[in-house]
Amino acid sequence: MPELPEVETVCRGLNQLTLGTSILGGDVLLTRTIGHPVSPIDFLEGVQGCAIASWQRRGKYLLAQLSHSPDSDAANRGTLGVHLRMTGQLLWVQREEPLQKHTRVRLFFEGDRELRFVDQRTFGQMWWVPPNIPTPSIITGLAKLGPEPFSPEFSVEYFTRQLHKRQKAIKTALLDQTIVAGVGNIYADESLFLSGIVPTKLCADLNSAEIERLHSQIIQVLQTAIAAGGTTFSNFLNVSGVNGNYAGVAWVYNRTGQPCRVCGTPLHRLKLTGRSSHFCPNCQR
Repeated sequence: MPELPEVETVCRGLNQLTLGTSILGGDVLLTRTIGHPVSPIDFLEGVQGCAIASWQRRGKYLLAQLSHSPDSDAANRGTLGVHLRMTGQLLWVQREEPLQKHTRVRLFFEGDRELRFVDQRTFGQMWWVPPNIPTPSIITGLAKLGPEPFSPEFSVEYFTRQLHKRQKAIKTALLDQTIVAGVGNIYADESLFLSGIVPTKLCADLNSAEIERLHSQIIQVLQTAIAAGGTTFSNFLNVSGVNGNYAGVAWVYNRTGQPCRVCGTPLHRLKLTGRSSHFCPNCQR
């Protein structure tokens, strides 16, 4: 958490609010938040004077293409990368707004606006990748990501090949970012429920119909969550500080003991490789 829908929500908000604005400077309040360059001073010098040309999402990463000015080539000042990890927030605020308690990095923009990276657990990171350097060589997690769920590469055939060679629980496999990028605990539980598959079933034991249903539901659940602005159970806010709304319609996630929305059976929770899994013992046999 945040997962693909939350990061996509942030990405869309940043594209609406920050494009064409120049970074005038900044302040790093927690040094370890900066993944590259090693020196926070070098990080700030790298992004200072850059304009935001565009934001993209790759898995759970946010990547801003930087330019010399709002009217120049988008790629000639490198890339600003962000990973929110467990509790990270990017907030677009007026500069005079009081600092949030866990503010880690501040980037000052034209018009007295500011992009703040707020992160309670301090696992999140930011990177500046200089121009002409491949972004995955610095943000190494990008090189390990599987296909995007909405891409042609994430086909039923691809998904079947990936699952049938693994002797592990399907819930564990869905959290593996090398198989499909961006799916996390919340939407894995939701997708499995809507597919009628228990989280503990081994990947290699899934039949063709189950894999096809799961493939379809992953895409549908993520689209529904994006339309709802993501999920807020604890920390997630969009760039304007607004909660996501998916939690109100969640089928199983974080609803332990509550009645299943389909059959009324109390929902169960179990631990798989250290992560909570929520499911209906009746609908997911």
